[in-house]
Order: sequence, then C-alpha cells, then structure tokens
Amino acid sequence: MAKLQSVRGTHDILPDEMPRYRNVFDAVAEVGTTYGYGEIATPIFEFTEVFKRTLGDTSDVVSKEMYTFNDRGGEGLTLRPEGTAGVARAVMSAGLLQSVPLKYFYRGPMFRYERPQKGRMRQFHQIGVELLGVAEPAGDIEVITLGADLLDRLGVMGDTVLEINTIGDMDSRNAYRTALVAYLEAHIDQLSDDSRERLHRNPLRVLDSKDAGDRAVVADAPRFDDYLTPHAADFFATVLAGLDRLGIGYRRNPFLVRGLDYYCHTTFEFVTERLGSQGTVLAGGRYDGLMGQMGGAETPGVGWAAGVERLSMLAEPRAVAPRPVALVPLGGAAEAEALVLARSLRRAGVVVDLGYGGNLKKRMKRADKIGAARAVIFGDDELARGVAQVKDLDEGGQTEVALADLVDRLAVQHG
Repeated sequence: MAKLQSVRGTHDILPDEMPRYRNVFDAVAEVGTTYGYGEIATPIFEFTEVFKRTLGDTSDVVSKEMYTFNDRGGEGLTLRPEGTAGVARAVMSAGLLQSVPLKYFYRGPMFRYERPQKGRMRQFHQIGVELLGVAEPAGDIEVITLGADLLDRLGVMGDTVLEINTIGDMDSRNAYRTALVAYLEAHIDQLSDDSRERLHRNPLRVLDSKDAGDRAVVADAPRFDDYLTPHAADFFATVLAGLDRLGIGYRRNPFLVRGLDYYCHTTFEFVTERLGSQGTVLAGGRYDGLMGQMGGAETPGVGWAAGVERLSMLAEPRAVAPRPVALVPLGGAAEAEALVLARSLRRAGVVVDLGYGGNLKKRMKRADKIGAARAVIFGDDELARGVAQVKDLDEGGQTEVALADLVDRLAVQHG
C-alpha cells in the first residue's frame, strides 16, 4: 500500500511552527480592532462566478490557478483564491451596503494552483482588511497606515519598503490604455506569448509581467502620470500628503498595477529583500468598480491582503508560551490524586504536563524533554502526609510544599 502523504503545495503546521502563524493572525486582530475593524469570516468555497466576475477572465488566478469543481448537485464551485471577492459577496448577500462605511478584517486559508516555492503554497493563509463605502483619499491613507502599523507590530516594518502608484480613475485608465496599446503594438515582436495574448484584452497586465523581455519593453512604456485626469492627480496627491504627514515613507513604482482587474486609483505593496524573489508581503489598492461588477450598487472600496506564510518567516513570535509544570505521581493513590491536582492547576492558568505512566526516571526524562520549569513529585507516602516535593529544574533545588498550598504557589509562579 502506498504511503499516505500531504498533497503537493500543502503544508502541515505542527505545534512548534504554529506560534509564528498565530502571531500574525493575532496581530491583524489587535491592530485592526484599534482602527474599528470587525472580523468577518466567509466560506472557503463560493460559486465560481463570484471570482470570475471580479478577478477577470484574463487574470492568472482565473485562467490558471483556481481550484474549480462541480459538487454532487452539479453546482460550479471554487475554493477561494483570495478574500476580497468573498467579503464583497457577503456584504451584498446580507444587504449591508446601506450601512457604509463598513470596516472588516479577515484571516484564513486560500487556494491557488501555483508552482510551490518558498513562501508560496497551493494552500496558503492570508490576512486582510477591507474598507467599503469610503470614496475619499482618507480611506486609502487609513488602510495603508493600518498595514504599516501591522508590520510594525510584527517587528518587520524596518525590513520593508512601501511601493505605491496610481492607475487613476476610469477616464485616466481609458486614455492611458490607448497610449499603452499603441506603444506595445510597436514592440509586439519583443513581447512574450502571454503578453501578446493580453495586449488587447487587458494591456495593463503587461506592466506587471515578470518576463525579462516584457520588462525591457515596459521600461520605456508611457507613464500613468501623463494621462491622469485632474481629479485622479489630486486624489493621489492627497494620499501621498497624508502618508507624508504620518511619516510613512514610500517609493513610487510607476508600473505597479496589481494583477486583478477591479483596481483603480491607489495601488501599493510593502516589499522586502529578506525573502528573495518572493518579496511582496502586503499588497492592495482601491477597487471602486468591484461591487458594480458583481451586480450590486456601485460602492467604493479599498483594502489589502498579506501572506501569513511570508510574514511568519520574517516575524518572531511576540509571546513565548509559558513553560509547563510536570506532575510526577508515584503509586496508585498518587496517580488518582494527580488527575484532580492537574485540573485544579490548569483552571488556575498553570500549564501542566501529566504523563500517562512510567517510573520516576522516565517521567523526569520527559519533564526535561518538554522544557518543564518545575516538577511536582509525590508518592503515596507524601500524599498521606499532605505534601509534595517541588523541584526547580533550572536550579536543582527541591522544596516540600503542602498540597493545600500547591495551586496558589504555582499559580503565582506560572500563571
């Protein structure tokens, strides 16, 4: 029989690794809450149309990376490849658009059929925030600042750079699109097959191509700044002024367009050089056209998402789990009493390890293996006298403590 193993691109998060993930999950909740964002959890799978309508048929996510299947009832479903579309669908389903502004954060697994590599898995985890119903640049400033504060909370802000750009409003994009297509058509022989395919369906996608030949062509492409309407230019200038006022540094990247079709105005990424080629750790932008594209009322939106795997590689867990106390009962009566004592200690907040059997040597060896700070040793004789021996496993000293005082004593030391 073949040995069972995990699916390629998936990853078991074992207890030793979980604190790094939990640190990131907790950080978005802590920081998001201070900004008044509430947590939202959407289903892991949605009707496929939710993502096809929003991400665009020409995006890599839809054309190459989605896990799509028919269920037993013949419904076309897709495992969620990102969080924004699901949040937007949930808001419309619940009829919440009358209550804008809406402020949400989310955290959970996503799924994309990509080539597995460092920091990029087929089942991966994201955190993100969405701000709906705010058309003003203040919304962009808020979500970018929230992202910066999250990275600061994780201790990695100093290792990242904020890259930012604007792709303007609809009039700006239409004018720029015309100029870009004309430029790319003049260099079509130098473009990759993918970029040739995208040239007329979604030419902006050529700007974020990773192909070396495409990048050489794009280097001399028209700049968005030359095609911005006065409104779009003022909008972006206000965003930058807000970041300046808050002391959040940034670098203009004129070719930052993001890979999804519903973005407009501000696009941004926090990038790092510490993770090699997979340098983007948090990215987002404004998506004023999303709700209308999904069939709802036109509603402005702005948000970001961040990869938990990448952030967990950069950040050190803030809190270290408390070291356990090892209970070492010796004898039948002591074993029975240990069950009650262990529960009392745990309810007092003490982390307790209670072995399932073995002699004193075996139990003390396990206490050392799990990094216990103290061992509470008592046999039937100690139990008869109402005491236990508490051994300091760092210093080596041993103290006799009344069983009646044990919970209070250890709760102070370990709670």
